[in-house]
Amino acid sequence: MSTTKTPSAEQGSHSNYRRSLGTIALTATGLGSIIGSGWLFGAERAAAIAGPAAILAWVIGAVVALTIALTYTELGSMFPKAGGMVRYGQYSHGSLAGYLAAWANWIAIVSVIPGEATASVQYMSSWDFGWAQALYDGKELTGTGVGLASVLLIFYFFLNWFAISLFAKTNTAITVFKVVVPAMTAGALMMAHFDTDNIVHHGGFTPNGWSSVFTAVAVSGIVWAYNGFQSPLNLAAEARNPGKSLPKAVVWSIVIALVIYVALQVAFLMAVPGDKLAAGGGWAGLGFNSPLADLAIAWGLNWLALLLYADAFVSPSGTGMIYAATTSRMIHGVQENGHLPGIFGKVDKKTGVPRPALLLNLVIAFLFLAVFRGWGSLAEIVSVATVISYITGPVAVMSLRRVSPDLKRPVKLKAMPVIAPIAMIFGSLVLYWGRWPLTGKVILIMAVGLPVWAWYEIGKPLTQGRKPWAALRPHLKAGAWMVAYLLVMASVSYMGGKEFGGKGYLPEGWDIALVAAIGLAFYYWGVRSSWRNPSLVQAEAEMRAEDEAREADEAGETEGVKAPVGA
Repeated sequence: MSTTKTPSAEQGSHSNYRRSLGTIALTATGLGSIIGSGWLFGAERAAAIAGPAAILAWVIGAVVALTIALTYTELGSMFPKAGGMVRYGQYSHGSLAGYLAAWANWIAIVSVIPGEATASVQYMSSWDFGWAQALYDGKELTGTGVGLASVLLIFYFFLNWFAISLFAKTNTAITVFKVVVPAMTAGALMMAHFDTDNIVHHGGFTPNGWSSVFTAVAVSGIVWAYNGFQSPLNLAAEARNPGKSLPKAVVWSIVIALVIYVALQVAFLMAVPGDKLAAGGGWAGLGFNSPLADLAIAWGLNWLALLLYADAFVSPSGTGMIYAATTSRMIHGVQENGHLPGIFGKVDKKTGVPRPALLLNLVIAFLFLAVFRGWGSLAEIVSVATVISYITGPVAVMSLRRVSPDLKRPVKLKAMPVIAPIAMIFGSLVLYWGRWPLTGKVILIMAVGLPVWAWYEIGKPLTQGRKPWAALRPHLKAGAWMVAYLLVMASVSYMGGKEFGGKGYLPEGWDIALVAAIGLAFYYWGVRSSWRNPSLVQAEAEMRAEDEAREADEAGETEGVKAPVGA
């Protein structure tokens, strides 16, 4: 398309990034993104939806995330560029599918930033001070609470403003703290009170049925949490050895987080006082403002409560800082896809930070904070938008194997032809489990971004006296599968089982089978729709140029070593 940059222009912007992040720093980035506000609220929210079976919800969520993440590790190692997650659909299917995938991904990630600030302030509202308790009214932040959360957003912004090296050092230190405190919390609560009767009574292991387990995966913050595996991929341009470090960082961050989250969920389930469950009518009646801290106080662990109140700033702030960094790289990626003004592709030469993109995300974070003032409402929107962005990876990875088989792949799994369709099915199921009407609302949000795409692909060329239709036609044809997928999934969600918020037109069990079949059908349609579009051709040219430059450098170094010997 006419909006595509020349290879030299894109290479120039990327040369300002600093390849300074190793495997440990990237793993800390992924783990730090996963362990944010989710561990502070996720255990209670999952238990309220699924009861003790919430333990399984965390395991299912990890399996889904790991399966989908494996498709992205191949893509990330192939294209080690800033904002990688918003690029892959563009490379495999052109501008329409690429833009929809990038829009969904960006919405899901940028909204996490105000979510983390909201979590910190919500935990603070449990402090025994009048001013602190006035920050949260039980459902959402008050005006004062929004003001304090805004200060935190500015704090995240400035931590990223100066240099990627400052970000890496700060984040690694914070991540260590974020791993130690949850582990201590789980152990302390288990030792203080471990009531196995909580699993037997109050409705048993699955008080709300098995469907509630799947809904918990989709909307309780589980998908929100595991979505942090994207962060290392979005920082790929700053990875020292992306082919080796990115896959390790993604997989290890999910596995370590799974162990921590399951331990916290077990500790929470056993530590809730039985009389509180009885008084509230079971797990659904739970209503803690600061779940883990409230339980610590209930069992006399005041030191733990104080530690949790402190960590309520550290954990969400660490995650907010990471997402402020990764979303700025995503904006850079969207700009290089041709769908934002050139200013957002600029990277500061001195610091290696895309400052205009960072500033744009700060503004958008303020808007989200003004509209969604509670952690729960943000978690639902983020989770479903995240799942929509997930469907790109499985389709893109096999599409690129079809249309660009000779492209260098530092990571290439032999089982990918099996993993990719399974990942697409998992993504479709989690989207369905998100429940109607939430699924419909988020799919509608996807349509909100289309005018931006239409301006850059249709409106702008027309104002310049050009006719874009001939060039646009193959992009529309290649992206039709994704538009149809969203419409079909919205319809199935509306007609689906009542346990998932639908009208009940589809029998229980058959709805799950239908969604799986839909996911598989659209996977094959998507792969067959891929084509060698200009963005892919450009990326291939850049990679060849980089390989040639690297070979020339190596040859020069070899000659430099041999010369003294000959002399």
